[in-house]
Amino acid sequence: MVVGAEAHASLLKALAMLGFGRERVVRVAVDGQGRMDPAGFPEISGPAIVCLQAGNVNTGAFDPAAEIIPRARDAGAWVHVDGAFGIWAAVTPTRAPLMAGYAAADSWATDAHKWLNVPYDGGIVLTRDPAALAAAMSIKAAYLHESEQRDPFDFTPECSRRMRGLEVWTALKSLGRDGLAEMIERNCRQAARLAEGLREAGFEILNDVVLNQVMVSFGSPETTERVIVAVQEDGTCWCGGTVWQGRTAMRISVSSWATTDDDIERSLAAVLGSAKRVRGD
Repeated sequence: MVVGAEAHASLLKALAMLGFGRERVVRVAVDGQGRMDPAGFPEISGPAIVCLQAGNVNTGAFDPAAEIIPRARDAGAWVHVDGAFGIWAAVTPTRAPLMAGYAAADSWATDAHKWLNVPYDGGIVLTRDPAALAAAMSIKAAYLHESEQRDPFDFTPECSRRMRGLEVWTALKSLGRDGLAEMIERNCRQAARLAEGLREAGFEILNDVVLNQVMVSFGSPETTERVIVAVQEDGTCWCGGTVWQGRTAMRISVSSWATTDDDIERSLAAVLGSAKRVRGD
């Protein structure tokens, strides 16, 4: 298993649940944005899975797929993409270049509960090889009568589940391709506006705002933590905390279809007001 040093924690949990263990991985060094360094990518021999990120959960950064995937595929590795929210960049004209090279992977995962705003368990997995999916997921039993149509239990982990696919379909149907693209573009623009306003106020933005994620430091770790609590208590918006490559930060993720530019300005004012009160400025 080859992963980046900033791979999402859920990836390691998934490997453990599959029986591979959390430590049976080769970690590739990353840059300051969390992108895999192609120079540090290992030589692969034997069966392997390479897991790339399309949209780091903290920075929004994308691994250099165009450089890494051909090397992995040439070595016979299966390439999987963690595109929990970043994969949606592919629908927009300005952000689609971030997904360059990712189409050559073998499988992709994304979360509809993020940018599609559907209930939490709306996860989606796409695979290039439908036979591999069926071999991994299909189930046979005397009481399970196969139909002539596609049996969903042959393509998902569960045999029984609620009709969550309807919610994903409804969200996509209501937005349409143009509406989805507009939402992604708007949220990315709004994230950039938040970063701009925070930077102009003298606070340090820790990431290149390429998508919808913003990380900001308000000074010391203690001060930053206190600002996060103050913002949450204020209630205008909700921002959580994170630690990025040793730095404590507030993490902002703009991902709602309902977020307006006015909401962003109100949120920026609330964050700046909370920071001013905490710091005694």
